[in-house]
Amino acid sequence: MTQPINILLQTTIEPTENDWHIGRFSMLRDYLASLTTPDGAPLFRVTARDRDPVGASDSVLSSLDRSNYDELWLFAVDVGNGLNDEDRAGILRFRARGGGIMITRDHMDLGCSICDLGVIGAAHVFHTHNAGPTIPPPDDKGTPQIGWPNFHSGANGAAQRVEAVLPVHPVMREVTFLPAHPHEGAVVAPASAPHARVIATGQSLASGQRFNISIAFERTESEGPAIAESTFHHFADYNWDPRRGSPDFVSETPVYELPSSPAMASVHNYVRNVALWLGGRALTSTSAVV
Repeated sequence: MTQPINILLQTTIEPTENDWHIGRFSMLRDYLASLTTPDGAPLFRVTARDRDPVGASDSVLSSLDRSNYDELWLFAVDVGNGLNDEDRAGILRFRARGGGIMITRDHMDLGCSICDLGVIGAAHVFHTHNAGPTIPPPDDKGTPQIGWPNFHSGANGAAQRVEAVLPVHPVMREVTFLPAHPHEGAVVAPASAPHARVIATGQSLASGQRFNISIAFERTESEGPAIAESTFHHFADYNWDPRRGSPDFVSETPVYELPSSPAMASVHNYVRNVALWLGGRALTSTSAVV
């Protein structure tokens, strides 16, 4: 019997009720845990946790390379202090031993503690980190206090149509919609990573500008595969179903489109594809894994 892929879902903040703690990604956790092989065996074994108290190294991330995890899904929801040097070193050693990594953040400088994570960190462009000499104006005009990057793909709880970049990457098979968010972050394929490329783009409803959603780093002899993602809101309960609630600093009015929309199947396909691809499993369709 094929062993389940061990996935760690982790935030970069301590458990904090009025924030994007790991409990706000429960629908993602439950969906991954529900998936099985054709013979009924679990595809994934999922652990979900927040980081240990800030001020010391995280006990799991700093020693991730010595763990039995196959994948790290890191939700960078901190204001710059979510990872220290030992945490980053543990994550990089984990990738060097072949572990798969998905790292996502949000608008402006939210989650910028990931910047020094090698080429994956370099894929994430922030307002004051990894940015060019000129900071563009905000894309989303509805929240003027939030600076660039903040691409407006739609309301929380809505579906945005996304475009797979040709040739279609395995992660993007049967994926045409993802959750929308009023101010997504910015990701690029770093020039220092020739094995990285943009695999999905979205389009701003505010300006019409296309923006990158997902960057894929192919597995090499020395590093495991990775995904750099524009916003953690593609995975949050609030964006899958706003009735699940959000921190009270979220001010935008949500819509309730995704919970009953056929587009939710596309969201599930994306999550499943990412998890299988990072785990090194060959994906043939949404109904078969080898």
